[in-house]
Amino acid sequence: MEPQEQTHGSSDGDDCSVSGFDSAEKVIMKWDATASEEAREKMIFTDPQEVKLYLHAVDEIQRYVSSSPGEDLESRASSAIQIAMARLEDEFRNILVSHSSPINSDSLMSSSSHAEVEEDNNNNEEEDNNNNQEEETDLLKRTGSSSSSGSATTVRLPTGRGSYSRSTSSIREIELIPIDAVVYLSWIARRMVSAGYLRECIQVYGSVRKSAVDSSFRRLGIEKLSIGDVQRLNWEALEQKIRRWIRAAKVCVRVVFASEKLLCEHVFESVGAVNIHEACFMETVKGPAIQLFNFAEAISISRRSPEKLFKILDLHDALIELLPDIESVFDLKSSDSIRVQAAEILSRLAEAARGILSEFENAVLREPSRVPVPGGTIHPLTRYVMNYISLISEYRPTLVDLIMSKPSRNATDTNAPEMDFSEVENKGPLALHLIWIILILQFNLEGKSKYYRDAALSHLFVMNNVHYIVQKIKGSTELREMIGDLYLRKLTGKFRQAATYYQRAAWVKVLYCLRDEGLRTKGSFASGVSRSALRERFKSFNALFEEVHRVQSQWLVPDSQLREELKISILEKLSPAYRSFLGRFRSHIESGKHPENYIKITVEELETEVLDLFEGLTATQQHQRRRSE
Repeated sequence: MEPQEQTHGSSDGDDCSVSGFDSAEKVIMKWDATASEEAREKMIFTDPQEVKLYLHAVDEIQRYVSSSPGEDLESRASSAIQIAMARLEDEFRNILVSHSSPINSDSLMSSSSHAEVEEDNNNNEEEDNNNNQEEETDLLKRTGSSSSSGSATTVRLPTGRGSYSRSTSSIREIELIPIDAVVYLSWIARRMVSAGYLRECIQVYGSVRKSAVDSSFRRLGIEKLSIGDVQRLNWEALEQKIRRWIRAAKVCVRVVFASEKLLCEHVFESVGAVNIHEACFMETVKGPAIQLFNFAEAISISRRSPEKLFKILDLHDALIELLPDIESVFDLKSSDSIRVQAAEILSRLAEAARGILSEFENAVLREPSRVPVPGGTIHPLTRYVMNYISLISEYRPTLVDLIMSKPSRNATDTNAPEMDFSEVENKGPLALHLIWIILILQFNLEGKSKYYRDAALSHLFVMNNVHYIVQKIKGSTELREMIGDLYLRKLTGKFRQAATYYQRAAWVKVLYCLRDEGLRTKGSFASGVSRSALRERFKSFNALFEEVHRVQSQWLVPDSQLREELKISILEKLSPAYRSFLGRFRSHIESGKHPENYIKITVEELETEVLDLFEGLTATQQHQRRRSE
């Protein structure tokens, strides 16, 4: 227990007591590091008996100073106090330095916290990142705290709480320094403050503990980057740093800062000076806290671009989750600036997310590519936009709170589609933004479809892309719920309409060849069929079908089910028409010369040829397939 204060002139019966000014002064001078080699090499606070003697001596001298003993004694007492305070400052620093290692693998254990900082299994970072991850994981294991050894003296907590480390549902305050060392620090701090050395005490404590916090930061992979440094990083590097920051920030706030605050309370709470533990806490963590939050601030004010949205939302979610803990740890008046900075960053991240969504909508509307994609397949813009809004739907809980206004069309912008909100009047702002993005994507795709010279391919392109939009919506529960079945049915009708337009544009001329009109005549044939007209009709059909087959075998319908449905729909019209035409007119051709020059394909062969369509085959591949058959 702490050495008890004694009144001036008490008896010498207790071996551990120091009575009288001369005896106290002698003890102080014995440990004057400027006058003794032994005093420079040894530390007082490694021997409990020496600790008691020295602190009793300091108390004795301080009593003499406060009692106005006379000019001679006052001068000696003042000199002794200066020497004693210099020595206690060294002892204070030595105890702190001896226990200033960064938080290690035996410091924490929490299965829930462990999950928070685990690296995503799919994220293959560089080896040094993996090492940092191991350190972060280490910071989430909790075992029994260590205590210093060798002391026969019974120690107690200065606060009388009976327990050093503590935890709440998220904050995990741990023992940074063994209890007996904390008690020694408290004893020294009390005497330094009493003697008027408050500033020196705070400076020593803050400088040593800040170094320990800096070491923990390095172990967590938190770098000292200015806002400018962060904004100059390429996005790939920044993504990795954001992932690391999110994991590390939770440990910093809930463990590192919270534990430093608890340590300050235990060391300084019984010292007596008003708010000294607050001052020491801020001296220790203000710089690291600013360093930590500057990174998030740099992201919040960086140049906006669509690829940044989801990492900004990750940062926003992490910070909003941490905000109650930040307010709890930094609940002191002196730490107002930290709480304000965190709240302002959160607000700027929210504004950045809203701004990026708006800019993304404009980018989709104005995406300028004019080169048609080969074969009328799915445009890269369609894949990108639908994957993007599928991800947006996964952030629905966050974005529902952030997106509070409906999308709006610039009244003077004639290059934007109209949107009738009455069709989706029951939808919230986020859902309306997603529907608006889909609408302007279709608007852009309609424009791109006009760059195809073949009208049939233009319709096939629209069909493919709108069908892809529908399938992406159906494949995401969240996205489908937001878009709604009513609008989904409208989109389904859109791609089916495009499929109908394609068939009309592609096959009407072929089917037109299979009509009866123009074949019958009042001539020499009893049958009333003009053989020459019939031969020309077969030649036209053969030429048109061969050209359609050649061209459309190179076109693409990537979705296998849609591809088969389209082929079946074509055959349902073409196959019966050709079979009927052959049935009516085959005999007229076969009764003449060289029928094989006119009837070049059977119904079965025609059906096989149609099955080649929409496979994206080159002319060479088509030839090879025919040879293999």
